Amino acid sequence: MSHALTALSPLDGRYATKAEALRPIFSEFGLMHRRVQVEIAWLLALASDRGIVELEPFSSSQVAQLQTIANDFSVEDGERIKAIEATTNHDVKAVEYFIKERMGNDQALAKAKEFVHFACTSEDINNLSYALMLRDAREHVLLPTFDKVIATLRDLAHANAELPMLSRTHGQTASPSTLGKELANVVARLERQRHQLAALEIPGKINGAVGNYNAHAITYPELDWRGFSHRFVESLGLDYNAYTTQIEPHDGIAEYCDAVRRANIVLIDLARDVWGYISLGYFKQALKAGEVGSSTMPHKVNPIDFENAEGNFGLANALLGHFAEKLPISRWQRDLTDSTVLRALGTAFGHTLVALESLLKGLGKLTVNADRLAADLNASWEVLAEAVQTVMRRYGLPEPYEQLKALTRGQGITRESMRAFIEGLDMPADARQRLLDLTPGTYTGLATVLAQDI
Repeated sequence: MSHALTALSPLDGRYATKAEALRPIFSEFGLMHRRVQVEIAWLLALASDRGIVELEPFSSSQVAQLQTIANDFSVEDGERIKAIEATTNHDVKAVEYFIKERMGNDQALAKAKEFVHFACTSEDINNLSYALMLRDAREHVLLPTFDKVIATLRDLAHANAELPMLSRTHGQTASPSTLGKELANVVARLERQRHQLAALEIPGKINGAVGNYNAHAITYPELDWRGFSHRFVESLGLDYNAYTTQIEPHDGIAEYCDAVRRANIVLIDLARDVWGYISLGYFKQALKAGEVGSSTMPHKVNPIDFENAEGNFGLANALLGHFAEKLPISRWQRDLTDSTVLRALGTAFGHTLVALESLLKGLGKLTVNADRLAADLNASWEVLAEAVQTVMRRYGLPEPYEQLKALTRGQGITRESMRAFIEGLDMPADARQRLLDLTPGTYTGLATVLAQDI
């Protein structure tokens, strides 16, 4: 029985709608589609080279007929390939037979049939297909969604650039920041990872059974197969890898997975921090009619979106880490352990996408509780100790750090006790007044400017 409730993976059940954008890319249908695209593109490229005299150039109508096979690939076509595979027990060979079948009995195309998959090993087709899948996922799903998160965080950073907030280092009160600046930190980190993901090469190869053009060179020794293959891979919008075994070594996939993983780690950090700020009351969450926070405690509004995001980022990163560590390793010139692992790429990116959508949903529910932020600041006058002892250093007062340590460490400091200490300092009047005018809420350094400039 096929039903969302019986799905083995939550990406095909509970989270199916959230992962929908990746389904045409990383599903078996998506892999088949790109295999057909690569095979047709290779055939067209062979026909365009006048060195292969046995393969006559295709007419414009023949080119259109072949491109239709690649571009109009349907679920029914995929089912036909599966039916062929039931006999061949080889998925790539089934694609070859499907294309030959679709070429039909057209006499003009009949001579071209045996140039389908010419001089190719399965991995020539597979590596390029997976590369196209990764490229499409990056350009059409991952980067646009990361960009939405970045834009949302930037808007929040700008809106709260001036709102002072108590910092906490080691969980203890520390020099204040602004809420906007803390969000700006995440924007800067995420933009760096986004840039690295966007700039990554996505390598591909088409050089035969062990990477040496053996079949190519023995059949057409007069052709420049290295140059031909280079041009072909780049014509697909991919980056050419000249040195491989039977498989493209997957270093590019490892780099890609590591880049996504690093971006996910930044957002796990954000999700945990926002969760903590909700716990402190710095953020309130919008209520949704009919929604239940706890099955037994009616008052609760749980930060479920941030918890969901954290969990899904963690699942994604477990897989991405495995891909990055495993895929670049292959025994001698080829083993099949990469084949089964590559089929799970979509699972990792599916959990990443679910996490990103949950994070965006959670961020959209937040409203800032400025009164709660102000109350924490007003109860934390000890954070001005850094400012006072640093100004004391400027004017050569004795043991400034030690004096403030004795005054503040482990003790309750009030506005009055801090002012009394400052008033007793032997320093220029304007400097003393500047310290007297200081409050935890105004001791934010350049935080506002930094948040506004992100």
